[in-house]
Amino acid sequence: MLVFAVLLTPHAPARAADASVRQKLSEESVIAGVLERGVLRVGFSTFVPWAMQDISGKFVGFEVDVATRLAEDLGVKVEFVPTKWSGIIPALLTGKFDVIIGGMSVKPDRNLKVNFTIPYDYAGMALMANRATAKGFTTLEDFDKPEVTIAARTGSTAAAAAKKRFPRATLRLFDDEAPAIQEVLSGRAHAMVSSAPLPAFEVLKNPAKLFLPVPGTFTSEPVGFAVRKGDVDTLNVFDNWIRLVEAEGWLKERKHYWFETNEWEARLK
Repeated sequence: MLVFAVLLTPHAPARAADASVRQKLSEESVIAGVLERGVLRVGFSTFVPWAMQDISGKFVGFEVDVATRLAEDLGVKVEFVPTKWSGIIPALLTGKFDVIIGGMSVKPDRNLKVNFTIPYDYAGMALMANRATAKGFTTLEDFDKPEVTIAARTGSTAAAAAKKRFPRATLRLFDDEAPAIQEVLSGRAHAMVSSAPLPAFEVLKNPAKLFLPVPGTFTSEPVGFAVRKGDVDTLNVFDNWIRLVEAEGWLKERKHYWFETNEWEARLK
């Protein structure tokens, strides 16, 4: 019995060490925690057509498709955590969710706080304007005047782009896009800056009140998943997943559906 006990003793510390390593890995690596929990928690904010609610209240959109496919490929469930855009990075850093998949452009100031994956998309800013208050405006320079009011979403790249491109105009910020759109529809703001294709969609819905003073977008920005600092394992998994679905053509197909067609609009009514 004494010999048997001696033979077993060395293995007990080894098993304890293995458990300790697994616990440490789970604490340090988001992806390990996701697999252990069986759920990928995704932080996002509603942007058309990235993420929005359909007629039943279910979240749909390009980012929703991306997050859902990612979770499926990881063999876990997905949990969507809607969050105000202005507080989405602090919410990630405090652990309210595992990753931001929400049309977040890669910016140096953001990159100081979080790490980004390789781009899975590219976003551009577009401008829509009120036909009455911005009558005769045909260039971006027409909007860069002190008497012009431009609406944008708080904490968004649209707000930063508007401030940079129209420094002399008055910038009015809103927590969500809906009130910003209403500001332009009512004529209280001359125009709104937002990620394409939202401005084009709004013009199609309200052609009597809105128009696109300049075609296309006036910026181009890479978009990535955002994760907490110091987690190379999670970043590696997400980077390689993006490479995989991009090579498959799946990302291109989903982007076409949500950004180049309006087939999905029937799901919202």
